[in-house]
Amino acid sequence: MSAANMDTSSRAGTALERYYQFHSRIYDATRWSFLFGREEVLRRTARVTNPRRILEVGCGTGRNLPGLRRLFPQAHITGVDLSEQMLAIAAKKVRDDKTTLLRRSYSAALHGDGQPYDLVLFSYALSMFNPGWEQAINAAWDDLAEGGCVAVVDFSDSYFPWFRNWMSVNHVRMEGHLWPYLSQKFAPLLDERFAAYGGVWNYGIFIGRKQA
Repeated sequence: MSAANMDTSSRAGTALERYYQFHSRIYDATRWSFLFGREEVLRRTARVTNPRRILEVGCGTGRNLPGLRRLFPQAHITGVDLSEQMLAIAAKKVRDDKTTLLRRSYSAALHGDGQPYDLVLFSYALSMFNPGWEQAINAAWDDLAEGGCVAVVDFSDSYFPWFRNWMSVNHVRMEGHLWPYLSQKFAPLLDERFAAYGGVWNYGIFIGRKQA
């Protein structure tokens, strides 16, 4: 990444941190009304893989962590997020010694010389990485073991400029840009779009496998 891009990514990360200083307080109480497909992506993922090591990028308040634990009781789960406030809430939902929470950005692989992951989950995270969504997808590729899976649920697009503009104020990019890149990097097992509120916007679910 160039110095210019690093500086831009740093500013974007700081803006998101400021955003969640307030929104962390109301996140779980409000997001159920429009972050659709979060249970579905977990159910669909469990049909195609039984991971031993799971990474959730942008784990936020840890809303998905109990569901991951129920589906994969033997897995070691790592949750990563940039917001200290969101992770503080997530920590209250962690009730076992096989779940780890890390505060950091995700522009490079985490596992280093350790064991790679069998599943990387992005739940309404990638559309907020602007810039940085491509780097995050590339990092997921690097973090996954051969044959491992990436699972994504996220906003896709909207036909209404006013809605796209409003979402951009909330740091969300809605241009359908995620899915082509994901399907280039991973062998698709599921790649679908769904209408929300009668088509005000669409969201998508993608599950793909890493292949050489």
